[in-house]
Amino acid sequence: METNEAVAGLAALAHEGRLAVFRVLVAAGPDGLAAGEVARRVGIAPNTLSATFTVLSHAGLVTRRRDGRSIIYAAAYDRMCALLGFLMEDCCQGRPEVCAPVARIAERVACCP
Repeated sequence: METNEAVAGLAALAHEGRLAVFRVLVAAGPDGLAAGEVARRVGIAPNTLSATFTVLSHAGLVTRRRDGRSIIYAAAYDRMCALLGFLMEDCCQGRPEVCAPVARIAERVACCP
């Protein structure tokens, strides 16, 4: 991941509402959720949700697909993992005790290859 891509991803998540939507999608799994269900779970207005999805989509953090009349949004796990990897790439610099707590968290959630 390039620095500008990481900045875009972090900027997209640097908003309470967008972060909440992204976390709901991460928890939903790869099947995703209909936009209306996301709005219900987060308690966000449809026009705000639309803008939120636009920002997250431009950052590559969510995908969308049509299912009948619904639009299903899902977290882009590959992009999320790339962003986490970018943040951790140079961790420790020879001092594993610095990143050990983060490594334990990564092992516990075990979402990224």
